[in-house]
Amino acid sequence: MPALHGGDVGGAPAASIRGMFDRIAGVYDLMNTVMSAGLHRHWRTRAADLTGLHAGDRALDVATGTGDLAFELAGRVGATGEVVGCDFSEAMLTHARGKAAARPSAPVRFEWADALQLPYADDSFDAATVGFGVRNFTDIPRGLRELARVVRPGGRVVVLEITTPTKPPLSFFYRLWFDRLVPALGLLAGSSDAYTYLPESVKRFLSPPALAAAMEEAGMGEIRYLITAGSIIAIHAGTVH
Repeated sequence: MPALHGGDVGGAPAASIRGMFDRIAGVYDLMNTVMSAGLHRHWRTRAADLTGLHAGDRALDVATGTGDLAFELAGRVGATGEVVGCDFSEAMLTHARGKAAARPSAPVRFEWADALQLPYADDSFDAATVGFGVRNFTDIPRGLRELARVVRPGGRVVVLEITTPTKPPLSFFYRLWFDRLVPALGLLAGSSDAYTYLPESVKRFLSPPALAAAMEEAGMGEIRYLITAGSIIAIHAGTVH
């Protein structure tokens, strides 16, 4: 599954987590592909589909990591639109900018930002996304309010996250994969702390109904979510009031 990125993170000081993100930036894309068998690309495509973006629109991807979801959004807004990808890890942003340089037709700008205090004006975007980052916000309600604040009324906020299956046999396999195999892969990649933290952060995160309720409290309506990948992935979409 995709690793941690973006936003301020609970469970440890933000500075130490930022340093962890910086350390894993070089193996981030490879680990995403190995842990998800390449399916993370499909999940991001589905999340981008739910934004309802059109050519010429403006979109924000928070906790962008190395930029894969931002590039998906760029494909929706086209050359006349704009996508901003923001993250709190400069090393992640360096990799994202390197990927952007190889895609000169993609209208994406990458910049540093704190997900809990976004440096953008109210109603600045037609849609905002977070891929595998909301569970790491120190203050999830505040982060969701920030997403709603910067999106215009009628625009959409989409949250792509890992969730925990509760029914066997998948729940047994999930625990084996996340509790044993993912940390082992992280150790081989030289990033055992990050890939031990990953399953811990998922266990602490809100259930899909609870996240939907939190999005509603943050100022969104018409909230829908889909559970996919054998109940491992949840994609929430809400419309800003």
